[in-house]
Amino acid sequence: MTAVADLIARARAAGVMIACAESCTGGMVSAALTDIAGSSAVVERGFVTYSNAAKQQMLGVAEQTLERHGAVSEPVAAEMARGALDRSLAQLAVAITGIAGPGGSDAKPEGRVCFALARAGAPVATQTVEFGALGRDRVRIAARDHALALLAGALPPEGAA
Repeated sequence: MTAVADLIARARAAGVMIACAESCTGGMVSAALTDIAGSSAVVERGFVTYSNAAKQQMLGVAEQTLERHGAVSEPVAAEMARGALDRSLAQLAVAITGIAGPGGSDAKPEGRVCFALARAGAPVATQTVEFGALGRDRVRIAARDHALALLAGALPPEGAA
């Protein structure tokens, strides 16, 4: 069984629905989840919020948070994850915002990706991963895989539900 199929099976066994809020990955996490047959029992919805306006309108990210920290930041990722949870029927949400490249700056280099994981009734957990200037495709794939690992880590082990 693939890691994603295992994630889907564990979420189903635990009765957990998942929502995704994606910026730099443009829906790749949702696509990886929905590639698995039976994922409709687990995947509640996905938000692709590439622009700041979309982050605000679809997920409720505060304009002040975007202005103060920039779109690629843990505070924005946290608001994205909480917004996905609040605007869905899911109990678990993951958010991704980053700089896939090409480009970036000294302050926010290419390959920096911020993640957040929100669970019903729990504080939002955030982290930043510096994947480096691997190239756009490889950064996006690495971010997708990391987000899937975060989701898997948030679920009870198989048979524990």
